[in-house]
Amino acid sequence: MTTTEATEQRTLARPKRADALRNHDKVLAAAREAFAEGGESTSLEAIARRAGVGIGTLYRHFPTRQALLEALYLDEVEEVSRSAQELTDGDPWEALTMWFQRLIGYLATKQALAHDLVNYLGQDAALFQTCRASLFAAGEPLLRRAQEAGVVRPDVNIAQVMQMVIAIGKTPSGAPGETEHLVRIALDGLRYQAQG
Repeated sequence: MTTTEATEQRTLARPKRADALRNHDKVLAAAREAFAEGGESTSLEAIARRAGVGIGTLYRHFPTRQALLEALYLDEVEEVSRSAQELTDGDPWEALTMWFQRLIGYLATKQALAHDLVNYLGQDAALFQTCRASLFAAGEPLLRRAQEAGVVRPDVNIAQVMQMVIAIGKTPSGAPGETEHLVRIALDGLRYQAQG
């Protein structure tokens, strides 16, 4: 499944009526918050209550827990990927680091979702491959632009930088803001320094 196919499938699944679309989006927003707070043990009933809708409304939009998890996971990836396009006009270094900070925020929610989805789909599912490709495609132009501007070392590629940032994002941290701080330190190592 390509990124375009996944997006088209998700677009087709989104309700057309305004009230149904509002409820759909409220459930996704509530699920995002609930999974970030409670992890994989979060119940669908708790999500429905948080969204201010009945459990029947939740099931109308997402007939299974897996359907909700997949929609939320894809929604998160689309949001992070889309945010890269919003940063293409600013300072190349700031754009790159800001996008990776947004990616770290996404990883906090993703960990709970991914663990649950792996149980349903398996580690090498098309959904994960599609989302990974989407994130790499979003970050690559920002990295290339920073390299062309001479502010990032030329001997790294997006796969290497993503691996570094994702590894830091998956590492449990003790203090609030510690993960973000570690990512800033790691990204500072990408800065271009002329060999003298």
